[in-house]
Amino acid sequence: MAKILVIDDDESIRETLSNFLKREKYEVLSACDAISGKEVIRKHQPDLIISDIKMPGMTGLELLKEVKEMNPNIHFILMTAYDEMQTTVEAMQKGAYDYIEKPLEIDKLKLTIERAIENKRLSDKLDAVVENSSEVVVNKNTIVGKTGVMKTVYKKIGQVADNRITTLIQGESGTGKELVAKAIHYSGITKDFPFVAVNCTALTETLLESELFGHVKGSFTGSIRDKKGKFEIAGEGTLFLDEISEISPNLQIKLLRIIQEKEFERVGGEYVIPMKARVIAATNRNLQKLVEEGKFREDLFYRLNVITIEVPPLRDRREDIPLLINHFLNKINLELHKNVTKVSKQVMNLLINHEWVGNVRELENTLMQAVVLSTGDVLEEGNILLRKTDRIHSEFDDIKKFSLADIEKKHIEEMLKAVNWDKPKAAKNLGISLPTLYTKIESYSISKK
Repeated sequence: MAKILVIDDDESIRETLSNFLKREKYEVLSACDAISGKEVIRKHQPDLIISDIKMPGMTGLELLKEVKEMNPNIHFILMTAYDEMQTTVEAMQKGAYDYIEKPLEIDKLKLTIERAIENKRLSDKLDAVVENSSEVVVNKNTIVGKTGVMKTVYKKIGQVADNRITTLIQGESGTGKELVAKAIHYSGITKDFPFVAVNCTALTETLLESELFGHVKGSFTGSIRDKKGKFEIAGEGTLFLDEISEISPNLQIKLLRIIQEKEFERVGGEYVIPMKARVIAATNRNLQKLVEEGKFREDLFYRLNVITIEVPPLRDRREDIPLLINHFLNKINLELHKNVTKVSKQVMNLLINHEWVGNVRELENTLMQAVVLSTGDVLEEGNILLRKTDRIHSEFDDIKKFSLADIEKKHIEEMLKAVNWDKPKAAKNLGISLPTLYTKIESYSISKK
């Protein structure tokens, strides 16, 4: 039986809420203010605290801060008669599970309490996302993966890191091509020199030429001073040319000459500058096919393609997804000052089996969003918003007049009706967790009729 502490200086509210919770089969404790509430918390360690904000002596927000320092696993719901954005924001920042307004809506309060208790139960039950989480080092340049295809990538990185050989990295968008380039740079002879990245799709041909080679004052309108290009800035380090397939035929010729001759000139310049940097190019397209179609110079392709590293899509290394989740949760928690560290088997399977069209980048963005929305230390399924693939869309082609939300709402309503509103049974039949069902009931405003 879950243990709930009610704290409010209004005796009538305290008694009404306590009686309601007892009828719902909870063990109930109560306190008339935050100071006495602290003693009850130390003695009984409740699963959930429902506290007013405005109280004499110590506010609910102040108590929330102290409780989270004492035991971060105790869930906390704040009540107030004041609808203030600033107070709401502060409550959630300090770790409140939720925030409700007076006068209390019993159905909404009941749903919030059920979700909080279920979240606490999951939090207590779950272990860390992977057993070897202590081995994970959070570093923005870390490549994570232990599958065979990733070991092949690591082997190639090791082969090219200690020389300045031109390297081509190929892979779908979001697979981590720049991370591979940085791993090459920082693992070998270039690690003490600059790593300079250029996105070849971000600039027009004229600006890209100036960006790569630099220019002299007066060489074109707006060139009010001499400027070093990326080749010059990279020095003896690495120049990373991302999306190399998008450069114009004119720039392809100039780039070919630089790689061949190991020298270049600034735009409008008269002096030859030696090129000492290692060139790593990357693309999400098939350069060989572009050569066959006459859209990319064959001679430049062979100059870039001395060593090729193929970065696999996430769907080809699903066994790495638990490691990636653990890595990203550590990274995101540090960035956002959160503590979402636990993942249920059901949520893990959901993430492993998703298509991940956007690959590792999409996985990280999805986890970032879920962590921001999470109010406890468990990664909740209801906060994981997955991108729908074309295959999933095609399953509903015959009912396009309905939105996916309409269909889901109707299905949940029918299931709840079929099991006489036995929510744990409905969640099991629907194949979702109980907290997720609570979230969907609330978001779709589903009520028992």
